[in-house]
Amino acid sequence: MVLHIQYQNNKFDYINSEILDQFIHKRKIKRFYRPSEERWVVIGIDPIRGNGGDHDGRERRRTLNPA
Repeated sequence: MVLHIQYQNNKFDYINSEILDQFIHKRKIKRFYRPSEERWVVIGIDPIRGNGGDHDGRERRRTLNPA
């Protein structure tokens, strides 16, 4: 899936969703458009995938073992 993003310098672009996490981690983007919610997600303010919080239960997500 291709996502609409806004860089820190306020320029807009489209990126493949597979590299979104890398761009967030490297602080390259300010926000991205989440089509499922039809709104912009602001980095550092809105919830973002993979930011799991405190959890008292057992981990149910599978870990992927690269072959």
